[in-house]
Amino acid sequence: MAVATVVFCFGCGRTDLPELAEVEGTVTLDGQPLEGVLVSFYPADEARPGTGVTDAEGHYELEYLYGEEGTKVGQSRVEVTTIWPDGEPNPGEVDRVPAQYQGRNSILSFNVQPDDNVFDIPMESGGANGGQN
Repeated sequence: MAVATVVFCFGCGRTDLPELAEVEGTVTLDGQPLEGVLVSFYPADEARPGTGVTDAEGHYELEYLYGEEGTKVGQSRVEVTTIWPDGEPNPGEVDRVPAQYQGRNSILSFNVQPDDNVFDIPMESGGANGGQN
């Protein structure tokens, strides 16, 4: 009796992805690492962003899709936001990320190159520190 083995490979060898490049860096606020914030790189064409969450040292690495590291190559608007499960702060909690780094009006942007990229994001609570490339 012959037994056939079927192997499924979801996402293997995908050819429908844009050109991606790995991106990592460290997020700080007033010189201190910022843990637990979402970093999103939105390409100029507003396609799917690459996203990552900072660890205890403020370090992030972007992921485009599950199993696909990085983000789309080219100029990106960068947003940094505090993550809350329901999208709202906990009672009495204040967002730690200054407004100039959040949402569509973020002052941050980086030009992602085809190779590996390291983009540190040094934010200041008292004023804008663009850190743009």
